[in-house]
Amino acid sequence: MAIQTPTSPTGQQWVIGHGAQQAVVTEAGATIRSYTVAGDDVLDGFGADEWSHSGRGQVLAPWPNRLGDGRYEFGGVAVQAALDEPELGNAIHGLVRWLPWRPCGQAQNVVALACPLRPSPGYPFSLDLRVEYRLGRDGLTVTTQAANVGDRALPFGLGFHPYLTAGGDRIDQGVLRLPATERLVLDGRSLPTGDVLGVAATEYDFTGGRAIGTTRMDTAFTGLQRDGDGRAWASLDDPVTGRGVDLWADGGFGYLMCYTGDTLGDVDRRRTAVAIEPMTCPPDAFRSGRDLIVLDPGDRWEGSWGLRPR
Repeated sequence: MAIQTPTSPTGQQWVIGHGAQQAVVTEAGATIRSYTVAGDDVLDGFGADEWSHSGRGQVLAPWPNRLGDGRYEFGGVAVQAALDEPELGNAIHGLVRWLPWRPCGQAQNVVALACPLRPSPGYPFSLDLRVEYRLGRDGLTVTTQAANVGDRALPFGLGFHPYLTAGGDRIDQGVLRLPATERLVLDGRSLPTGDVLGVAATEYDFTGGRAIGTTRMDTAFTGLQRDGDGRAWASLDDPVTGRGVDLWADGGFGYLMCYTGDTLGDVDRRRTAVAIEPMTCPPDAFRSGRDLIVLDPGDRWEGSWGLRPR
């Protein structure tokens, strides 16, 4: 079902449901605005009359996270993207999160949206994106397809920015599990230095699941442990509410960014939810080339991640 209100800054909104589950996806950015089960929030999202602040629920493409100086070179072409994190001198979270996406498939429990990204000063390539949100017995599944529809190779990276909540007022009491054995060392601009450290016996070790406490994170994790199906599983549980949510990501996503919200502009929303962000590559991958996806003309890529409330 599609809805639109005169005051909605995110345009048309699509409501999908399955049993007690309901999700709302917006035209602006193909952003998942809310996801609830029996009225309880799984995501800390935003209202119908608001727009997405702090990346809430957004699709991050054609690069996730930060791009230092907004500058990179690919295929012998020097490119300059807009610095939309000017205080740190970075371009951040790609180009599609503010663009209108068009519906290309819909059912009671499914909505798919498409965005044709055409050459611009910050990304002189032709990329078609399709994102599908599907609710089912196993929760929410998000599948992305990317296709190079141009005449030359292009760089590509993808991420998502869900803020997870298990119902508690603060995340300090939340029990977080991350399937990550390593973290990237970031500099003062939140860009990787190139160093990778093991998390064992440090405050960043959440492999066994533990209370977040006072730990502050805006941290890129990798070295992900996976199950027999190739999925990496993270989770957030609240011992007071008794609720929890699992996040999984398939083999296309080799990184999880974890953000505890300590620097959010809205002070009242700091440390009320945890952003666990599946990413195909680390921050600044357009400059470092680390785990960067390169699509030749006609090539396609597909990857999935999802949420399973408990």
